[in-house]
Amino acid sequence: MNSELNVLSLKNIHKAFGGIVAIQDFSLDLKAGEIVALVGDNGAGKSTLIKIISGVYTPTSGEIKLDGQEASFSDASAARSNGIEVVYQDLALADEQPVFMNMFLGRELTKPPFGLLDKARMRRESQELVDDLDVRIPSASSTISDLSGGQRQGIAIARATHWASKLVLLDEPTAALGVAETGKVEDLIASLKEKNLAILIISHSLDQVFKLSDRICVLRRGEQIGIRETAKADKNEIVSMITGVA
Repeated sequence: MNSELNVLSLKNIHKAFGGIVAIQDFSLDLKAGEIVALVGDNGAGKSTLIKIISGVYTPTSGEIKLDGQEASFSDASAARSNGIEVVYQDLALADEQPVFMNMFLGRELTKPPFGLLDKARMRRESQELVDDLDVRIPSASSTISDLSGGQRQGIAIARATHWASKLVLLDEPTAALGVAETGKVEDLIASLKEKNLAILIISHSLDQVFKLSDRICVLRRGEQIGIRETAKADKNEIVSMITGVA
């Protein structure tokens, strides 16, 4: 892990919707090659925070820095153009399209002189990517609807890591998966550290959090309760922080 580089810095982030405060005074630094888990009960503000980082929401106040430079994203495409990718729970995959078209969705490669889709190159690059990340699918030409839940999740994560140059946000990446497929996706997430990306993961599974993360950040009702180094924390302490019950 590169301890020098803060890929993302959030300082005193506040987000209100009318009179309702969703996030109050949240600060976090994320480093390259680090996995930070964001935990808290439903309504704690986790998804709101992900949407602020990814440009869906603008914070009411506070500061966001990317690689030490102040950043303000007008929308999600602005965040993507700055190297931030999100894997949402619904995956945002086009079910009737093949894997390679999903991998380049909205960023399709074309070839001169008429700007036709370069399907051969997209297919080849997609195959190389899934092979590199050990996402086991029949081929890059497979239709998404023919794949298992774990395979689809693998494709969504592979797409995010292909386009992310700085940060990947994962919102409950294994929520709908069985035990075996969860294990494969967790291995895939762990391998992203080697690509020197910063990873922020939302998970309700404390087993997963302790298995994957370097640090754990706890939210409760929009308030940042604390950050713990995973290796020095225990589950009872984290549960107490989440629930407010000692």
